[in-house]
Amino acid sequence: EYLYPPIDPFDQRLIDVGGESGAGHRLYVEQCGNPDGIPVIVLHGGPGGGCSPAMRRYFDPRVYRIILFDQRGCGRSRPHASVTDNTTWHLVQDIETIRETLGIDRWIAFGGSWGATLALIYAITHPDRVARLILRGVFLMTKAELDWFYGGGAGAFFPDHWHRFSQAIPEGERDNLIAAYHRRLFCGNLMEETRYARLWANWENALASIHNDGPMGESPADYARAFSRLENHYFQNAGFLPSDGWILQNRHRIAHVPCTIVQGRYDMVCPPISAWSLAHGWAGCDLRLINMAGHALSEPGISEALVRVMDGLRA
Repeated sequence: EYLYPPIDPFDQRLIDVGGESGAGHRLYVEQCGNPDGIPVIVLHGGPGGGCSPAMRRYFDPRVYRIILFDQRGCGRSRPHASVTDNTTWHLVQDIETIRETLGIDRWIAFGGSWGATLALIYAITHPDRVARLILRGVFLMTKAELDWFYGGGAGAFFPDHWHRFSQAIPEGERDNLIAAYHRRLFCGNLMEETRYARLWANWENALASIHNDGPMGESPADYARAFSRLENHYFQNAGFLPSDGWILQNRHRIAHVPCTIVQGRYDMVCPPISAWSLAHGWAGCDLRLINMAGHALSEPGISEALVRVMDGLRA
């Protein structure tokens, strides 16, 4: 009830971003809303989640020029599920390529979960191109966060789902589930990769909403394989960041950029300590903790807060 009515894109295209090894990545990019409005780039989660029509509905289409794209390897971008030439730094350059192609000088970066991570890294790398950050479910790509989610921390609250996820791996490999799943998600056997992709995706999906009270349905095979391979690839490589804690170490580069964080207080995927750590000591950052809300963009409290934030910017 809080979202704007569905709107159709006024522009849809594939942008060729190439690749050093000849991977030939082509990105699906769409624009909707007001062509002369305030530009906002929407960064989806995962890595590997892809954008959806619902993501357009957080913005007044009379006010905003809304740009969405599927990051390398996922959604309608091609090649599908490919990890070749697919790193954080490729994605940062892709965002710049989109900005330059569309003739935009500065824009708002709007992202949640991994999208928040990417928005922060992009802003730190190109601080003169980001007018404002709107973040949801902050993830800082640290070892502590990965250990929480794949080392048993979150599993203490969801032992049934954790059992299903962890017991699929032989006991001798359970000390590093990211690496164990990596071996299976990239084994070269499509059926085996899809089986473990669904297990990987279902573990995260089961914890996304505070309203979940039972096992989730199976994700479609193509989606699950792309999502899980890409996410695991990034986590296996610690987000391709130079050091653990890199985002907080470089936060000073975006101290001048206004930022609003909408964070579910009961987010089990990206616990609120990351959002609090990011906001603490940042004078231009407004942290809004949402009671009775988890991680998902679709949580009613999260949706309402994000629409209020975006409506407030037009005043």
